Amino acid sequence: MAEEDPAFRVFIDSLNYLKPDEIGLIREAYHFSRIAHRGQTRLSGEPYVTHPLAVAGALAEWHMDAQAVIAALLHDVMEDTEVSKAEISTRFGKAVAELVDGVSKLDKIEFQSYQEAQAENFRKMLMAMARDLRVVLIKLADRLHNLQTMCAVRPDKRRRIARETLEIYAPIANRLGLNKLFRELQDISFAHIHPQRALVLGKALRAARGNRRELLTRILDGIRGRAREANIEAQVFGREKSLYSIYRKMVDKRLSFSQVLDIYGFRVIVKDVPTCYLALGALHALYKPVPGKFKDYIAIPKGNGYQSLHTTLIGPHGTPIEVQIRTQSMHHLAQEGVASHWLYKDSEQSGADLQMRTHKWLQSLLELQSTTGDSAEFFEHVKVDLFPDEVYVFTPKGKIMALPRGATAVDFAYSVHTDIGNRCVAARINYELMPLRTELTNGDQVEIVTAAHANPNPAWLSYVKTGRARSKIRHFLKTMQHEESAALGESMLDQELRGLGVAPAEVPVVSWERLVRESGSRSMKEVYTDIGLGRRLAAVVARRLLANEESPQPTGGVPRASLVIRGAQGMAVQIAPCCQPIPGDPIIGSIRKGQGLIVHSHDCPTIRKSRSSDPKKWIDVEWAPEAGRLFEVRIRVTVENVRGVLGRIATAISESGSNIEGVGMDEKTPGLYTALHFTVQVADRVHLARLMRSLRRLQEVVRIARERG
Repeated sequence: MAEEDPAFRVFIDSLNYLKPDEIGLIREAYHFSRIAHRGQTRLSGEPYVTHPLAVAGALAEWHMDAQAVIAALLHDVMEDTEVSKAEISTRFGKAVAELVDGVSKLDKIEFQSYQEAQAENFRKMLMAMARDLRVVLIKLADRLHNLQTMCAVRPDKRRRIARETLEIYAPIANRLGLNKLFRELQDISFAHIHPQRALVLGKALRAARGNRRELLTRILDGIRGRAREANIEAQVFGREKSLYSIYRKMVDKRLSFSQVLDIYGFRVIVKDVPTCYLALGALHALYKPVPGKFKDYIAIPKGNGYQSLHTTLIGPHGTPIEVQIRTQSMHHLAQEGVASHWLYKDSEQSGADLQMRTHKWLQSLLELQSTTGDSAEFFEHVKVDLFPDEVYVFTPKGKIMALPRGATAVDFAYSVHTDIGNRCVAARINYELMPLRTELTNGDQVEIVTAAHANPNPAWLSYVKTGRARSKIRHFLKTMQHEESAALGESMLDQELRGLGVAPAEVPVVSWERLVRESGSRSMKEVYTDIGLGRRLAAVVARRLLANEESPQPTGGVPRASLVIRGAQGMAVQIAPCCQPIPGDPIIGSIRKGQGLIVHSHDCPTIRKSRSSDPKKWIDVEWAPEAGRLFEVRIRVTVENVRGVLGRIATAISESGSNIEGVGMDEKTPGLYTALHFTVQVADRVHLARLMRSLRRLQEVVRIARERG
């Protein structure tokens, strides 16, 4: 009988927190799983049922509900046997069947080495997690047992699974507050990826344990004695840092093992929150604290609900000691994370609070997923959120916001609301006006300044840290670029049709429907966007539209008109930086794939060779009568070396209705004259001529010219 199996008896004994009828159902599920997996073995040669039993055992350790434990026992039956979802639903209920189905779908995911497939599978996992968190808790327990029993697996596959665990599963465990599981996944994965390093480091750690036993005992006795003197009831124990965290510290800080002094930490468990602070005071009186190394995660919990007081003290012989002070419920939460919601339902508000935080994070993932079309991009955004080394800042109303370390004012703006991020122009940090790229530090009070017509700047992508901000900026820029490119593409196609002697309105709807269908596009707008972005040629699209007996045939007698631009079409039309044309300059345009229309002046030396070798790439463009914006242009002003000349020139430029965008000067050379280089904003050539005339009137100005190239 299976009842005689010692592992099964231990498992049943661990279910004493459940009702007898629930335990009976779990027994039935075990027998069902054993029969379904009969004859199947693992690579190690053990009966297959040992695996679901171990996974269910991990969930029992977390005191998960009966449905989750049953689903763990059955998590492979749909995948590896003939058992159907309907059969599980009939025997064990719909909720269990849904959990098993969710885990089975995740099991079908075989992570590939290439990023795109891995990213798409990762997206599926997070969506499953958003539906029912228990699916991923079962999956994490499944992954832990697979890692623990991988001896019979090929070394290359072991390394691949271990890397995937470090990159995805361990960070998810950490984000859910499953600290103990997180450390186990890291340490076992490290041993599979770098077996020799893990072996050497493990030996060094055991040797250090022996050498430092006397020191450890002395510190433990000191802390316990100090707690007794202060009448504080406390459990005190030392803990070794995990092998992987020591290894990461050695790699990141380029230290040898002997230089990593704080390989031991100490935990002090007390009865309530006020006693935590009393214990902190007592410890600071015993050993001197290290300045700047105190963190209060009780007042401001981490994003995954973790709470503790952290302090670093200088112990005997100058040894740094890390101490964590927490209550019993905080300790359970730190070890079991989101699983403690099931584990200690009646303990404190912390379980429900953590559920709420987790739910909020999962909702933000769903929102990210909806605005990110590309799986790899989604993966990149979420990985930022899975490694939170957080800073805590305040809104003007005193609300605390947690952001990753290195986050900027733009990240803060998007964390408040998408519209605030999209419209932000500056930030007041601690009541001082600061640039948007300013990195935030703990305790900053941040107020965002917005403007109604402001838009996200592509340059923000180079310094934002949160996945949310990056995703929202990209989404806005893509949408804006597509809108602008569609308008440009429509103008270009209209120009091409008129050049063929056909009015755009004369093209029948059936011709458009046929073109959209044959080109694989979803709509006319998508065709226009592709033309504007240079993915399709307007001439080819025009001829395909007219290649239908119902369409009006080209007459060929109408001269081709120039494409009219205002230069204010945003990202769809770009002014070439090499020649910086402005309204009034003769211009020509080139469509560059994925970038839209690039406008050059006719005499730009940069394009001379390209125009002669490939004339089909170039289209005639002309300025609209009203451009509706200012354009940057460079001028060189040679002046006498006299005091105050720069100020007088700047005043003259301002009085001419121009903005100065940049200023520079040639390295000072001996003599009477200096060349100043200005980048100014003007409306057109007439405005530039007026500006240059006003500068020539200054007696210090010797020569002035427009700069190109």
